[in-house]
Amino acid sequence: MPFLLLVSVFLIAACGLIYELIAGTLASYLLGDSVFQFSTIIGSYLFAMGVGSFLSKYIDRALVARFIYLELMVGLVGGFSSSLLFLAFAYTEAFHLVLYLLVILVGILVGLEIPLLMRILKERFEFRDLVAHVLTFDYLGALGASLLFPILLVPKLGLARSALLFGIINAGVALWSTFLFADQLRRRVNLQIACALVLAALLGGVGLADRISDAADNNLYADEVIFTRNTRYQRIVLTRWKDDVRLFLNSHLQFSSRDEYRYHEALVHPGLAAVPGARHVLVLGGGDGLAVREILKYPSIESVTLVDLDSEMTRLFSTQPFLKRLNHGSLTDSRVHVINADAFPWLDTNAKMFDFVVVDFPDPTNYSLGKLYTTGFYRLLARHVSRNGWLVVQSTSPMFARQSYWCIVETLKRVGLRTYPYHVYVPSFGEWGFVLAGTNSYEPPAALPGGLRFLSASNVAELFHFPNDMTAVAAEANRLNDQVLVRYYERDWRAIAH
Repeated sequence: MPFLLLVSVFLIAACGLIYELIAGTLASYLLGDSVFQFSTIIGSYLFAMGVGSFLSKYIDRALVARFIYLELMVGLVGGFSSSLLFLAFAYTEAFHLVLYLLVILVGILVGLEIPLLMRILKERFEFRDLVAHVLTFDYLGALGASLLFPILLVPKLGLARSALLFGIINAGVALWSTFLFADQLRRRVNLQIACALVLAALLGGVGLADRISDAADNNLYADEVIFTRNTRYQRIVLTRWKDDVRLFLNSHLQFSSRDEYRYHEALVHPGLAAVPGARHVLVLGGGDGLAVREILKYPSIESVTLVDLDSEMTRLFSTQPFLKRLNHGSLTDSRVHVINADAFPWLDTNAKMFDFVVVDFPDPTNYSLGKLYTTGFYRLLARHVSRNGWLVVQSTSPMFARQSYWCIVETLKRVGLRTYPYHVYVPSFGEWGFVLAGTNSYEPPAALPGGLRFLSASNVAELFHFPNDMTAVAAEANRLNDQVLVRYYERDWRAIAH
């Protein structure tokens, strides 16, 4: 019996942490700036737990019955929290309010659990053993949840089903407690009926999870949603309208199949065509294989190394027939080697040199991405570029995020590289910017490979001219210990939104 009670503590702790992680992850997916989202959510959650612990002293009768009802409430609110947040983001303007109300409510309820359970168990353990056992299993439960969440729950079940699963566990603990504490319950059958109803509601939620997510996505995106996947690193959404397929990562548009050729031709060819006989190319990010498609148009290419963090991205664009047609099957080409790893540590442990490097990361919407736009990262990257080689960085919009763009230029300059900023108009994005960098003087190439739809040797030079509203502005370099770029980016795009 004592061991079974401590298992309940383990499960309760795991559930409480899972709800917190789900709220933080979902907020970072939808709002960006993962550091801010997790920091404020964790702070609010811990504060609410403290409130719950304080309030527990006012519960002085029928402790077991109240504990069971508490578990059912945690299971219901926590279990449906993810679904409610998706719907709130899609259908209301009050997402922040709903987010923090749910976080505080779940925190208060979770804060009530352990003090109540300790008071229930005080007659079965000596005080020092009670505190030691309860806190040990509480921390073990938190450890188990923190390991399961990124490794199994998010990639396999998704956020909505994960929350519902742990809601079921909370309700299961409640039902289990009606048997463990049968001698202390007067209306045990009523409690068991309540447990059965809550379990039925949560199981029904599991069955409807996809419909709830689809309803939220279909309202959030203008076009039909044809694919969604929550991975360990991001939320992938594909939409379609007629022959136009669009990729969104964490709600940010990455490409439209109707005009992506403009972006990817501009990303690759001004630099790669300026490296005669380039043989070895590195692509960082770009898990869609579209930059690789352009690189493979050069007959001299012997190898392309693609380093992308998310294996789900590269798997999707290697296996889905339409997406393979879009990237011309580039990721399955024998010259292409796909590595699923974080680019920063991969560069640090790899000594290979490359004739050309494409840096095609998502925009620096948070500090996890911002680290890939820092002096530390570019200094490391420069060591992998051959003497006559070039690297190119996608650098957000010089029109809509002007200071952010020139911050990236300044950051590349600070590591001793010569920079050649340029831009292109992409209908889906507007004006978009890139920075070519190396140690040599750049001249636009006299010839480009055949089969290009947008670029030609005659219009490459035009890309390097900026109109007055996109010319350079003062910006600091972006460093690991002070990521000003993320702040610039948030401010630039907020100004556009207003």
